[in-house]
Amino acid sequence: MAITINIYYHGKNGNAKKFAEEMLSSGIVDRIRAEKGNLKYEYFIPFDDAETILLIDSWENQEALDIHHATPMMKEIIRLREKYNLTMKVERFVSDKAGIPEKDKAFIKK
Repeated sequence: MAITINIYYHGKNGNAKKFAEEMLSSGIVDRIRAEKGNLKYEYFIPFDDAETILLIDSWENQEALDIHHATPMMKEIIRLREKYNLTMKVERFVSDKAGIPEKDKAFIKK
């Protein structure tokens, strides 16, 4: 079961965007994406809230996520969150093995 975590980082004066930019420029994002079990690690900017950055973070399973959380890299991430004085709202989703139901596929354009 894949685990997807949406983290909404909120700051002031563009700090959430600066945080994401530093995560990318420092190479932390590349290192996370290279970790075993990482499926996705991407930042997005909501159209209606320029002071928030959304991180979509997906892992193969809880074990892969636990291993990630135990890495020294987490201290780097926490340091950057503190540097930019960010607050967080977190949503967690667990995928089912069935995938998208056939009746819902009609609404998806490929």
